[in-house]
Amino acid sequence: MSNFIDYVRFFCASGDGGSGAMHLRREKYIPKGGPDGGNGGRGGHVILRGNKQMWTLIHLKYRKHVKADPGKPGSGALCSGADGEDIFLDVPLGTVAKNAETGEVLFEITADGETKILVKGGRGGMGNAFFKSATNQTPRYAQPGEPREEGWFVLELKLLADVGLVGFPNAGKSTLLSVVSAAKPKIADYAFTTLEPNLGIVSYHDNLSFVMADVPGIIQGAHEGKGLGLRFLRHIERNAVLLFLVPADSRDIVAEYKILLNELKQYNPELLDKQRVLAISKSDMLDEELVREIKKHLPKKIPYGFISSVSGQGIPELKDLLWKTLNEN
Repeated sequence: MSNFIDYVRFFCASGDGGSGAMHLRREKYIPKGGPDGGNGGRGGHVILRGNKQMWTLIHLKYRKHVKADPGKPGSGALCSGADGEDIFLDVPLGTVAKNAETGEVLFEITADGETKILVKGGRGGMGNAFFKSATNQTPRYAQPGEPREEGWFVLELKLLADVGLVGFPNAGKSTLLSVVSAAKPKIADYAFTTLEPNLGIVSYHDNLSFVMADVPGIIQGAHEGKGLGLRFLRHIERNAVLLFLVPADSRDIVAEYKILLNELKQYNPELLDKQRVLAISKSDMLDEELVREIKKHLPKKIPYGFISSVSGQGIPELKDLLWKTLNEN
């Protein structure tokens, strides 16, 4: 079974607030000591916390119910009840929290150590001492605690990467990632070798680097869920630059590029606002005449490069192009 889990659905409940105390001070020499009921404690929150060391939601896959502790009730002598213990759920950066019933996006976690409350604990009730006043010196009532929040929630992971590789199966995305970074994705000569996204850190000059994501191959109709479809298209949403990879032996390079572009448009039109770079892979099989002929038909406004991950042709130039595009972005 794959360790890469990018979608979980679970039930979440915070803690009830503790009730305030209705208590009157009664001591041997103080027969009418007045109200001294303490406040109830707050119920525990359920909190998501960003953790840059994590890259999957697998630790939450089988945790179907998450419940925080209630706050303790107040007591006499102005003693407040203890707050319920908060539950912290560590999640990878790029995790989006949604209401499972309505689909509403609640928030997303994008920074290491960032915390967001998923369900808030109920407030503790006030004890009767809180209600004492000049006109009401012996209140004989206290507040109950607020009830907890609960519901079904969805967590979706959208990988945070600088460059996202976009291409059909067998375009050479995994091979390129293995050449430009230390990542070791599975590589074979059949469709959908890559069944989960792979991240690699690409070293650049002067100890600089950027992150590249190899997203499983798109096919025509992916936006409708065909192939691996919607399962991985969302990972492209978090990439700053999209690197379209089309092999030199493609029947029609421009048509293939347009199909890929259309799939992204159908899934989310905002993806077309991202910076794009086009790379023609497997270019070691082309001679100079073929390269000149292909160049005539390539999109005019998109920067492009001819590369070969096997021979290393054009790889340094592609890194330069990506770095320049990232910094323009």
